[in-house]
Amino acid sequence: MRTLIFAALDRSRTSLLTLTFLILGGIAAFQSIPKEANPDVTIPMIYISMTLEGISPEDGERLLVRPMEQELRSLEGIKEMKGTASEGHASVMLEFDAGFDPDKALQDVREKVDTARTKLPQEADEPRVNEINVSLFPVLSVGLSGPLSERELITIARRLQDAIEGIPEVLEVEIGGDREDQLEVVVDPQVLESYGVDFDQLATLITRNNQLVAAGSLDTGAGRMAVKVPGVIENIEDVMSMPIKVDGNTVVTFGDVAMLQRTFKDPRGFARINGEPALVLEVSKRTGANIIETVAQVKGLIEAADSELPDELDVRYIMDQSTEVRDILSDLLNNVLTAIVLVIIVVIAAMGPRSAVLVGLTIPGAFLTGILVIWGMGLTLNIVVLFSLILVAGMLVDGAIVVSELADRNLSDGLGVRSAWAEAASRMAWPIIASTATTLAVFAPLLFWPGVVGEFMKFLPTTVIICLTASLLMALVFLPVLGAVSGGKRARHTVGGGAMMDGYRKLLATLLSRPGFTLLGVLGLIVVIYAGYARFNHGVEFFPEVEPDSAQVQVRARGDLSIWERDRIVREVEHRLQGMPEVKALYARSMVMADNRMAPDVIGVLQFQFTDWFNRRSANDILEDFRERTNDIPGIQLEFRKQEGGPAGGKPVELKVSSLVNDSLHGYVDLIQQRMSAMGGFVDIEDDRSLPGIEWRLQVDREAAARFGTDVLSVGSAVRLITNGLVLATYRPEDVRDEVDIAVRVPNNWRELDQFQRQTINTSRGQAPLSEFVSLEPAPKTGSIVRVDGQRTVTIKSDIEPGQRVDELLRSLQAEIPEPPEGVTVTVGGENEDQQQAANFLTTAFLVAIALMLLILVTQFNSLYQTFLILSAIVLSTAGVLLGLLLNGQSFGIVMVGMGIIALAGIVVNNNIILIDTYNKMRKSGMVAYEAALETGCLRLRPVLLTAVTTVLGLMPMVLGVNVDLLTPSLGIGAPSTQWWTQLSSAIAGGLTFATILTLLLTPALLVLGDRVGHRVRGIIRR
Repeated sequence: MRTLIFAALDRSRTSLLTLTFLILGGIAAFQSIPKEANPDVTIPMIYISMTLEGISPEDGERLLVRPMEQELRSLEGIKEMKGTASEGHASVMLEFDAGFDPDKALQDVREKVDTARTKLPQEADEPRVNEINVSLFPVLSVGLSGPLSERELITIARRLQDAIEGIPEVLEVEIGGDREDQLEVVVDPQVLESYGVDFDQLATLITRNNQLVAAGSLDTGAGRMAVKVPGVIENIEDVMSMPIKVDGNTVVTFGDVAMLQRTFKDPRGFARINGEPALVLEVSKRTGANIIETVAQVKGLIEAADSELPDELDVRYIMDQSTEVRDILSDLLNNVLTAIVLVIIVVIAAMGPRSAVLVGLTIPGAFLTGILVIWGMGLTLNIVVLFSLILVAGMLVDGAIVVSELADRNLSDGLGVRSAWAEAASRMAWPIIASTATTLAVFAPLLFWPGVVGEFMKFLPTTVIICLTASLLMALVFLPVLGAVSGGKRARHTVGGGAMMDGYRKLLATLLSRPGFTLLGVLGLIVVIYAGYARFNHGVEFFPEVEPDSAQVQVRARGDLSIWERDRIVREVEHRLQGMPEVKALYARSMVMADNRMAPDVIGVLQFQFTDWFNRRSANDILEDFRERTNDIPGIQLEFRKQEGGPAGGKPVELKVSSLVNDSLHGYVDLIQQRMSAMGGFVDIEDDRSLPGIEWRLQVDREAAARFGTDVLSVGSAVRLITNGLVLATYRPEDVRDEVDIAVRVPNNWRELDQFQRQTINTSRGQAPLSEFVSLEPAPKTGSIVRVDGQRTVTIKSDIEPGQRVDELLRSLQAEIPEPPEGVTVTVGGENEDQQQAANFLTTAFLVAIALMLLILVTQFNSLYQTFLILSAIVLSTAGVLLGLLLNGQSFGIVMVGMGIIALAGIVVNNNIILIDTYNKMRKSGMVAYEAALETGCLRLRPVLLTAVTTVLGLMPMVLGVNVDLLTPSLGIGAPSTQWWTQLSSAIAGGLTFATILTLLLTPALLVLGDRVGHRVRGIIRR
């Protein structure tokens, strides 16, 4: 290392030019690096969707889900396989182990799906394989509303969709509330009956007359002529002229018997923004695209198109992640700047302006070098990376302070400028490398954190490792060059004047004279802190709760309600909650069927976009107001949910009850829910069982049908004529992207249950009523069937009351409920599973970090006692962590505090390493242990205090939840960006403050105690 330092000094211009290039490259990287709120985490899930119009859930399970499961179960790395069958649709969700190779997994899944396709019914649509990715989620939602017709709104939305998708950074645009086009052929059943139309023949005739014929070309020798047979339906007129019945020379067309209208398929939901019918453009960006620039381009395009849009159209941005990202980045960058300024102020006060400038230059140097490397690795600038920069702001100067402080002493001792800096860097190189290596050893195991939480949080150790490595380069190479080039000589400074040093020297001398009592006193203090925390702690949580920008209300109701009845209920709730000053936008949706992330009885969702956090009440108060406004609406249940941040998602309590026998499964689920309600603490309990309801089954007497020369397929065609329409063919008009179904339907007044009794069918014996061989019977309805890992499964989910702990509630519940019946298994998932996994990993990572530090420290000091003395400071500093949480009113976060303790371990050892290294040098010079420990403490007081104070001060804005904008200037308190990291910052600041006291007082005492005990042991051995 000495050779490298002197080489850098000899080639000072090259060194300075390299530093300049790193800083300029870092600035350029900061400008171009993609910026987003949360890290772009690959969710380890792949979704296979299968569709077969009209299939029942039972048949969907048997014909679609089970064959697909059978093929997919042989894939490697699957954590869970969840199959769902519902009416007309089936799906299989594969959850892989986090950190999987998404490209290989997607390829393997597609190969298995292609193999399974041959086992599915021929009538089923082609299975679709979809990868779930955070970058596919909308970054901007644009609401289109106003007093316009549905057709006008949809036309405008589709035009904007095509224009926005032309932006290179935009991946796709989905239209929420869009409806599929349909060409509806409305016929009177009596007319069809009079013509004796056979439905199956009708479909065959239409299909054969809607064909693309590749006629080829004709080469006569005198020329080549292309031949075309235009046979594809292109417009409504082509359908009107389509033959549907031929009798001799008489041809009957659709135009003779039907009314054609271009319309939409039956609605499956309605959407409104602030009470007006609306459509929503949901814009997703490409992976790696800058979210702020992408959203700005979309908004610019919409503003440019404003002159061509109707004046009545109201365009509203209801979900804009770029605003959130910009605010978060601004807050965190302000905190980074504040941390740097505080650090420099402390260094100026302690070391003077010249040294402060030199040390201060290493902070942006390390920061910008780190950002340059992060950008080169293809990572993004997000909240985790920015907090990592705040975390290391004070740590980056530790090595620089130590080198600068020794260089000042060398200058005061008469050395030349170049020699003073060169000797200081050379002398402290290995202690600084060892202390940095121990910190890196602590963060390195966090790179292997499994699960989605690990994928989310591993940006922190990556950033810290990069920046600390850059700081090592700054302290040992570039700082000596800057110091030597800048020249100058000054007198040594002391911290806080002579009074502080004299006071510390007297206190330390007293403690060193009784090192045993000093150790007992510290242990007693730690016991008191642990006891106080056990009595007055603020609970345990998995991930920090952050003030959200949005919330939602899920409306739950039961019964076979039509979409219009469901929408009326949602409108009632919407009416009660409109007009609140804190709500910037209210997006309401009603739906026929909830998606897989909601309870089956959800009929509608109201999404609220709040005003800025500093202009409104807390989200908890607003939701409580919501409850009071809606608590008297009968027949429904409302579930209020805040926007969830971080990697965790869904309700914290999740129980999966599985069995091969369906009967025993449902009874046991009822028993569990009864116990949960009786115990208390559980709120908004739900499960994914099918809702009670009635379905009508048309039982076909096959024998009687055969007498009439008909079969089940013909009956099904007649039935679809009354329900969703009999799809005869498809065509592709120019104004839509996808094919449009051509469906024959009866008029609205015929679409009733009684019509099944009156409907006739053309048979070989003439027109026959369906009632001759079809009976209409009611039966219990099955809404959906869920299978997990090949077994029928019911999932129970629940929120918990404020102040309750998930693990305690689950332990109490497991003690309350009886043993499950034979064949029934209960698996605990949700937040408790993630919490347990995170806790186990962090414990393992902590032990691995301790082992790595043990190896480094033994190599550095060649002493087991001094190594264990340093490691003991880590254990003892946990009392400071608990004290910091207690004083700041923070709960014990499994993820954040766990990471804080691990991070603290790397920071705590740094000062101990340099202090003990100095002690060993003095012992080698001939000092006795007492004198060496006393002089070491006094000599290292200033650098120890400086390194500790700079790190703690750098974290103080986060600890206090304060956002200081030095450029405006302005002060914000309680910003959501600071709430993310208050737990972690409080843990590190409290632990480091306590550890600094231990370093300055306990470590010298333990060195003296070790020497005395060693003498006695050696004396006993000699005897």
